[in-house]
Amino acid sequence: MTVLEFTPIVFLAAFLAGLLGALTGLGGGVIVTPVLTIFLGVDMRYAIGASLVSVIATSSGAAAAYVRDGYSNIRIGMLLEIATTLGALAGAYLGTHVPIAYLSIIFGLILLQAAWQTAREHKTNKTVIAPDPLAAKFRLSGVVRTENGQQPYVVRRLKAGFALMFGAGTVSGLLGIGSGSLKVIAMDQVMQLPFKVSTATSNFMIGVTAAASASVYLTRGYVAPAIAMPVMLGVLAGSLLGARFLPILPVSVLRRIFAVVVGLMALEMIANGVRTI
Repeated sequence: MTVLEFTPIVFLAAFLAGLLGALTGLGGGVIVTPVLTIFLGVDMRYAIGASLVSVIATSSGAAAAYVRDGYSNIRIGMLLEIATTLGALAGAYLGTHVPIAYLSIIFGLILLQAAWQTAREHKTNKTVIAPDPLAAKFRLSGVVRTENGQQPYVVRRLKAGFALMFGAGTVSGLLGIGSGSLKVIAMDQVMQLPFKVSTATSNFMIGVTAAASASVYLTRGYVAPAIAMPVMLGVLAGSLLGARFLPILPVSVLRRIFAVVVGLMALEMIANGVRTI
């Protein structure tokens, strides 16, 4: 495959990845890395390096729109980034030393988790937990715009969410993904933030997490401009479009389709890893 053939294919795949990543809060790396490795034969570590660049682009594109529209909680995002950045550095170090076959299997398992997280119905009947006093001290509560007007919210179980963010950062650095599904679980299910706030704040955070990981892959020589550039441009364009549609688009059907596609790619990644051990 020539460069002229390779570049538009990568750009199109990255565009779709950015679009779906912005709509689901999972980040474009969930699709970019499997497409590069399974369909285009790119070495997995170079795919991870390009994916991390795309994650930065996703966050930059979608986060700017979400902050403007008032969905992202910047105070929560900046606090939790302490945990995700430390985890990302640890994960990136591991990612450059773990054999590729095991990385492929781990990536497949994470994709299965992302598919399950995306497909399941969002529950609104949560068991209400008392607001976290530490969150109140840091003034992390906010207001989100809904179809019924402005809705105030508070933060719960901040320390548990902080611990989960370290794990999300480690997964991000290890596999080159935004680990947005883990971030959304932590904020939506554990800290009990409104779902759109969780999604938007996840997009705000993943860029900083990915930047910490990308620095490690860059110094190791695993960021190839010929791969990273079309990935970055495609994901950025897709994430900007996805951010515009999130407030108005019913995404339940789209999320189910996305989950099926990601689930199939997960099984292929696991099978490839097992065959090469």
